[in-house]
Amino acid sequence: MSKPADPASGTPHIVRTATGLEQAIARAAETVDRQRRPVALGLVPTMGALHEGHESMVSAAREQNDVLVVSVFVNELQFNDAADFERYPRNLSSDIEILARAGADIVFAPDESEIYPEGRPLIQLGSGALGEKFEGASRPGHFDGMLAVVAKLLHLAMPPASLDIPVAYSAYFGQKDAQQLVLINRMVSDLNYPVEIRSVPITRSAQGLALSSRNQLLNDEQARAALVIHRALKLIKGRADRHEPLYLEDAVGLFEMEPLVELDYLELVDPRTLRELAFNCQDTPFTGEGLVLVAATVGEVRLIDNITLGY
Repeated sequence: MSKPADPASGTPHIVRTATGLEQAIARAAETVDRQRRPVALGLVPTMGALHEGHESMVSAAREQNDVLVVSVFVNELQFNDAADFERYPRNLSSDIEILARAGADIVFAPDESEIYPEGRPLIQLGSGALGEKFEGASRPGHFDGMLAVVAKLLHLAMPPASLDIPVAYSAYFGQKDAQQLVLINRMVSDLNYPVEIRSVPITRSAQGLALSSRNQLLNDEQARAALVIHRALKLIKGRADRHEPLYLEDAVGLFEMEPLVELDYLELVDPRTLRELAFNCQDTPFTGEGLVLVAATVGEVRLIDNITLGY
């Protein structure tokens, strides 16, 4: 099914417009040797500033698809801080080199006017109660803006109606953005999008820090301090694996001993509904399944991470 990544095969096909994307997908799908099965079409939406975590996600999607599209678009709507939007790293040529290694067929790199041709959309999806807590509470409007662009990208990369061959369509998102993943799954379910959402595990540095485009904004001292995030998650995970009480306050205490890191939240939630599971955190042995969400600020850089329990 898949076409393995081959650095010698050249750069992916770069398209800038929705029409160009539709045409590129159609051409690529028509050349696939189907052997009486649907063509597998994959989409990996990104905001660029790609790193090893993105490369791992694209490589995983490459293995599962005949035609692989990666979008690169920095979506201003999901930034509640204009300075954060301006500071976000942008280097398309470097991104394309990474995507070539990972085996992307098509890179969709539109201008803002292509995604929002009439300016900011007047009608947007609301993230509701799921988007008002955790990251949504700290970054008002973030998830509404995220859903606006994801809904559009999922639509733009759909199998073209002109194709007369069956296509199986999937989109890939990293587990690091766990709350985002819950919201996207709910949006796709609520609105009957004809796409399968697939999550890709977190890629970490050798020291355990979840890879993020924002990590490059940390200096060496801040990067070392940020490792407290992973230590806190490992502490909770170890207790869960041993079916011990979790005592989340011990993990919070690790942050209190790290002056360069300011904890925003650390919560155990249901991995499907994001409902807090406080009753299963303290004095009784941990049972069942859970998701620990954490967010902290290191200097001016906000970092998020998570870990699953009971799987």
